[in-house]
Amino acid sequence: MDGVQYRHEWKHELSWSDLVAIRQRLRAVAESDPHAVDGKYTIRSLYFDNLYDKALREKVDGVNMREKFRIRYYNGDPSLIHLEKKCKRSGLGAKFSAPLTAAEAQRIVDGDIGWMADAADRPLVQELYCRMRSQGLAPKTIVDYTREPYIYRPGNVRVTFDYNIRTGLRRTDFLDPDCPTVPAGNAPILLEVKWDAYLPSIIRDAVQTPGRRVTAFSKYAQCRIYG
Repeated sequence: MDGVQYRHEWKHELSWSDLVAIRQRLRAVAESDPHAVDGKYTIRSLYFDNLYDKALREKVDGVNMREKFRIRYYNGDPSLIHLEKKCKRSGLGAKFSAPLTAAEAQRIVDGDIGWMADAADRPLVQELYCRMRSQGLAPKTIVDYTREPYIYRPGNVRVTFDYNIRTGLRRTDFLDPDCPTVPAGNAPILLEVKWDAYLPSIIRDAVQTPGRRVTAFSKYAQCRIYG
């Protein structure tokens, strides 16, 4: 597929009782992500879209090939920020990433983007610049949530629980620790399972929950429910 390493992805919407049961099974076979603090970390992302909500509409309409840009950092620490592009193709996913400084991220938020064209060492930054110029991409909304991550090394499997999903509504000042966010409606707990060529049966069995189906839930779309 065009030389890009796509990964398989499952998403399931869970209840708290589901989470507790799956967590117990996972802890018996998988390891906690070493980057987690007490088994979890917080994520703050700033998503981009254009005036016509292209990324949102493609997600809602189930467009087969789509992409979205975001900037994110972890545990309220802006010393490590990444620009990311997430691509979807036929149910598979791929992610591209480039580092940003806090000052660079703030310049993007402020609409000061001319410098991005000269970031030759970071093609993804240049690509976002081109999309902002040609398609009108701009910072759209903040998405906050808590992630509980697990790793199973055979198959390069990553399993995560995401919950406490909050939206910044139309706020884009995501580097401000006091920027208010509110619960994103009745957002569920989200289980995500990602793997390369195969999903080991031990993980497949651990994450199974009767009555739960694979979903196409999007945290960005959920955080746009208020506009």
